[in-house]
Amino acid sequence: MDFNFSDDQQQLRDAVRRWVDKGYGFERRRAIVAAGGFDRAAYNELAELGLTALTVPEAHGGLGQGAADAMVAMEELGRSIVLEPLAHAFIAARVLSECADDNVQSAWLPRIASGEALVVLAHQERKARYRLDVCEAKAAAAPGGYALTAIKSVVPAGDQADAFLVPAQLDGRIALFLVERSAAGVATRGYLTQDGSRAAELSLTQAPATLATADGLAALELAVDTGIAAACAYAVGAMEQTLAITADYMNQRKQFGVPIASFQALRHRIADMKMQLELARSMSYYASLKLGEEAGERHRALARAKVQLGQSMRFVGQQAVQLHGGIGVTDEYIISHYFKTLTQLEMSWGDTLHHLGEVGARMQDTAGVFA
Repeated sequence: MDFNFSDDQQQLRDAVRRWVDKGYGFERRRAIVAAGGFDRAAYNELAELGLTALTVPEAHGGLGQGAADAMVAMEELGRSIVLEPLAHAFIAARVLSECADDNVQSAWLPRIASGEALVVLAHQERKARYRLDVCEAKAAAAPGGYALTAIKSVVPAGDQADAFLVPAQLDGRIALFLVERSAAGVATRGYLTQDGSRAAELSLTQAPATLATADGLAALELAVDTGIAAACAYAVGAMEQTLAITADYMNQRKQFGVPIASFQALRHRIADMKMQLELARSMSYYASLKLGEEAGERHRALARAKVQLGQSMRFVGQQAVQLHGGIGVTDEYIISHYFKTLTQLEMSWGDTLHHLGEVGARMQDTAGVFA
């Protein structure tokens, strides 16, 4: 299998990297965190780069690119731990283009592509514990559409988004709905998360909604798998930069009159970090390549990827802090922010233990080995 990137993908990587290096430095990120964890101007800059349109079909004003292109973009955003939730543009584009009817697609996909509309997935409930089939939200038919009553937690940029993809029970099964934030009965309470990004509690009380698809569980699984793949790519970029910052620090920090990078034991730890990064990178590629498979194989693959990424993120983040010493946990120094991002990512879209259970539950008789 050819793992080389195409010329277009390399140009995409270069364009995103230039924006990250010049337009999203540590000081800008700190300012965004201080202002609430989300900057619409920064999200609009991502749209101007064409990233919000990347996976939207060409028929709806997008670029019609695939999962590998999204992976390239997310890796580069991870290098500067960009706070704005571009992954949810990929999720909304994928779910609506594959699951929604033509009217919904025509109404929303062009707006997602242009960056005019930020549509985020709002699926987490307090009792679910990462299980997608646990859903207490209720939907009922209403004049002109449907009405939803629900409480959803940790919705990315929930008080800043323009609309939500919300799973809810309809006639005894889970369906997926679109709810506009400006609609009656919608209330949000925003807050900062541990990594500095913004999230919100979402409360819906008989809120008007549009049905995206009646087969909500399948659409929700697709959305979450797309989110996992994006998170894996983002984490690879974050770990790559974490390793680079740590190696640079070790070349500058001196003890006993020599750089600590000259100490063999510490060099071995850097080598172990690099090994975990490359393991994570290979599984991120695997995750993105498997997004096009049928649902069962796709879900197994994404669970495997999240297990490895979770292990790698925890190892790289913890080693980076230990190799920096006390400065590694101060808010003024950048490595602490990478550590918090990697720690939060490990628990996003299902933590490592949850996905280890998924891998075990979906293991076939061959245990992944050819008979």
